[in-house]
Amino acid sequence: MGKVALGVALGVAVTTCAVAAVVVGRRVRSRRKWKRVVGVLKELEESCETTVGRLRQVVDAMAVEMHAGLASEGGSKLKMLLTFVDNLPSGSEKGTYYALDLGGTNFRVLRVELGGQRSSVLDQDVERQPIPQQLMSGRSEDLLDFIASSLQQFDENANDFEKSSIRKELGFTFSFPVKQTSVSSGILIKWTKGFAIKDMVGEEVAGALQQALDRKGLNMRVAVLVNDTVGTLALGHYHDADTVAAVIIGTGTNACYWERTDAIIKCQGLLTTSGGMVVNMEWGNFWSSHLPRTSYDIELDAESPNSNDQGFEKMISGMYLGEIVRRVILKMSQESDIFGPVSSSLSMPFSLRTPLMAMMHEDDSPELTEVARILKNVLEIPDVPLKARKLVVKVCDVVTRRAARLAAAGIVGILKKIGRDGSSGITGGRSRSDIKMRRTVVAVEGSLYTQYTMFREYLHEALHEILGEDIAQHVILKVTEDGSGIGAALLAASYSSKSVDNVQLL
Repeated sequence: MGKVALGVALGVAVTTCAVAAVVVGRRVRSRRKWKRVVGVLKELEESCETTVGRLRQVVDAMAVEMHAGLASEGGSKLKMLLTFVDNLPSGSEKGTYYALDLGGTNFRVLRVELGGQRSSVLDQDVERQPIPQQLMSGRSEDLLDFIASSLQQFDENANDFEKSSIRKELGFTFSFPVKQTSVSSGILIKWTKGFAIKDMVGEEVAGALQQALDRKGLNMRVAVLVNDTVGTLALGHYHDADTVAAVIIGTGTNACYWERTDAIIKCQGLLTTSGGMVVNMEWGNFWSSHLPRTSYDIELDAESPNSNDQGFEKMISGMYLGEIVRRVILKMSQESDIFGPVSSSLSMPFSLRTPLMAMMHEDDSPELTEVARILKNVLEIPDVPLKARKLVVKVCDVVTRRAARLAAAGIVGILKKIGRDGSSGITGGRSRSDIKMRRTVVAVEGSLYTQYTMFREYLHEALHEILGEDIAQHVILKVTEDGSGIGAALLAASYSSKSVDNVQLL
């Protein structure tokens, strides 16, 4: 009996040891998988590192590329395009002006009444119209006649004063690639955003619109042709005379600024009455070896239709941040089963949009319920444990922080180029605090900056780190809403009394 009991005891002990070994084995494997996932995050953090020293290298590179782009055509990744806008709104503009904003599958018409004092918009009317699909790939005449008809109908709603025989002035915001030839003319280089009207490529854009307005009998003149960044600068300057640059950080990104004409070396014969001109940087195409590029950025760029272009934009704009995060989560899923089997949605490029990424990043609930909901409903990853959800939030944080800090470095790069970063004139051991800094305002527009709190806070933090507190207190970022509409109308007002352009090429 004793032998039987001993045998049973030994059997139980063996079984217990076997079960314990299985449990321990699972824990070891689980820890290894978790370690691999954490390793992916650690590698991402190291690749995205943006120390102040590195950001200052980006600042210097931006300023150098700006100089190169102003020196010669094709001298830099930055195109540094002349806009021929040599006068910004002064505040004395008075009267009623119009704007047409065409930049996608919708267009807007605006009527703005100005009061003759700075920052005095007395009234404004806005009407949005969708563009019928067939007009996006038909004849240019059909599209422009449709737009002119909408302007005509919009104008018929105006009061008797606005129906007077005085010719109305129109600012035309056209957010497609254009080679500007004067403040009111430019040649379409190519269509984007779903448009494919062949007979308009290579043609003068504002002139074609003017012909459509004339066909409809509209007593209206296209006074200026601008892009949305230039409109943002105009509106910013109208509200605050210290505004010297404008940055858009939304789905895409771009910047423009006020430059001295004698610094635009590639056009030595350039003369303006103001001595300056707005330069459209097209800064989304900026590139430098100092930018902290990851394997995810390299793969995203290689698979994009515009590979080797828009490198800066692909690291900082809303079009791409969610996609970078998706690629990191996919890599984690391939390294471990912590997220379960790889779903078709997780494997689909651009399935995670940046607004959803921002919602996960800013989820402050104890259980990260919003993160769980988005992972389940958008990426088809259900039942994610809390520690893995925290990992996802951290990924969002790393990608967003890098983007915001690089955007800040870009802004300081502009300030450095025009001597507004506090570094000019420092000699003989003078400290930065000895320099008398001018108040400098940068107009900012775009949903990534205006609606994404963490992005905005990281950008401001980096701005102060790069410049130092003494200098940063003189640099103000101001949100400017609807520069593409109101800004275009303001520029139409600025150029309304001029029978000829001020800008001359000798």
